[in-house]
Amino acid sequence: VQLQASGGGLVQAGGSLRLSCAASGRTSSRYGMGWFRQTPGKEREFVARIDAPGGRTYYADSVKGRFTISRDNAKNTAYLQMNSLKPEDTAVYYCAADLGVVPISGKGVDHWGSGTQVTVSS
Repeated sequence: VQLQASGGGLVQAGGSLRLSCAASGRTSSRYGMGWFRQTPGKEREFVARIDAPGGRTYYADSVKGRFTISRDNAKNTAYLQMNSLKPEDTAVYYCAADLGVVPISGKGVDHWGSGTQVTVSS
């Protein structure tokens, strides 16, 4: 499975962005999808995940109520809708895929996608 993230950019605080993660290769609806982010000098941190099957979602406290993760199995794509963005949301965002559930720790994740830069100006 190959993952390609896109949709990042520069936005003012309070604005919105939607990230996409397109999966190709041996994709399956059995894969859970997730988003992580990383800033220079810090470890990659969990943002959100959507489990498979069932589509249960889980969010980091820092984004709860502002971000929404979803997926379109027909398009093999996961999304992260980010609203009410804050400067502290600035980071490189990575998507991830794993059979069933993406671990919040990020350890042992089967597949990582490329990163997409999100910059939120104050």
